[in-house]
Amino acid sequence: MKPLINDFTLEELTNQITEMGEPAYRAKQIWQMVYRQLLASPSDFSNLSKDFRQKLEDQFCFQPLIVEKDLKSADEQTNKLLFRLQDGKMIESVLMRYRDRNTICISTQVGCPMNCAFCATGQMGFIRNLSAGEIVAQILFFARMLKSEGLKLTNIVVMGMGEPFHNYDAVMKAIDIINDSDGMNFGERRITISTVGLIPRIEQFTAAKRQINLAVSLHAPSNAVRDKIIPANKKYPLDSLLEACRNYTEKTGRRITFEYALIHGLNDNYENAVQLAKRLKGMLCHVNLIPLNSTKKYDGSGSNFDRTQSFKSVLDKNGIPCSVRLKRGIDIGAGCGQLLAEQNK
Repeated sequence: MKPLINDFTLEELTNQITEMGEPAYRAKQIWQMVYRQLLASPSDFSNLSKDFRQKLEDQFCFQPLIVEKDLKSADEQTNKLLFRLQDGKMIESVLMRYRDRNTICISTQVGCPMNCAFCATGQMGFIRNLSAGEIVAQILFFARMLKSEGLKLTNIVVMGMGEPFHNYDAVMKAIDIINDSDGMNFGERRITISTVGLIPRIEQFTAAKRQINLAVSLHAPSNAVRDKIIPANKKYPLDSLLEACRNYTEKTGRRITFEYALIHGLNDNYENAVQLAKRLKGMLCHVNLIPLNSTKKYDGSGSNFDRTQSFKSVLDKNGIPCSVRLKRGIDIGAGCGQLLAEQNK
């Protein structure tokens, strides 16, 4: 397979271009055409010679994502796409349109090694990591789609298929590429990385002191409950995880988000809410309550409206900032891995 153009930083691309016998400034021209003008192919690089455009086409892969499926929700606010990669493996990404923002949820792995009980991606197992360029390519795909509609990409959530912190280096390189001021210049504060709670990577991320937002998939107020749905909790138990989270907020001064999937009868009663409030008391955080989006291989169901609101009221009374996530794309299986699981079936 040809190397993917989006796998290179500007410095690395400059080295590639000079090795082709071209002047170094050509690299910045290409960089800006790809990341500022959002051009998808060398054939669109009109300010380069025809011969050089052909050399680029021969040397690099510019479009590693082939659309296998593009599903749009009934309200036309959510697109879920199934992409085929160069090696035939497939991933999913989601675009969600809101009144004041356009958010994408992107994948970092083919499959996932975390095996969370209710997650369709975890149920399919781990296949491989994505490269930085394959992560970037998803972002560019949606940026171009929105541009064609006269819109802009405003937010990125690294929370699709896979555990981002299990592919830490590629994820951070991808963010560096889209953050580069000579190119896309996409601000770090508009990016959120979600992790199931890999403590060594949280510590590494804390030390880096980036402006990227951090979200942790908590889903339970005790080890007894969390062990049932998140196998990683046995290696990284709740007390240690929350200590790492508290350390993150204290050292960076940045608020952390806790994702909490409400599962009827498992983690959504009054006692669960009280226990969660006690654990998070005093931490700079926000809890995102999410009635579970059920999958076919998990028997649990999402909490109903009344139980969701009761849980939220306990957190509110204890001074824990929280909100209930607006459900999007349920009719098109917008939860992680659901479209690919259906395709495989």
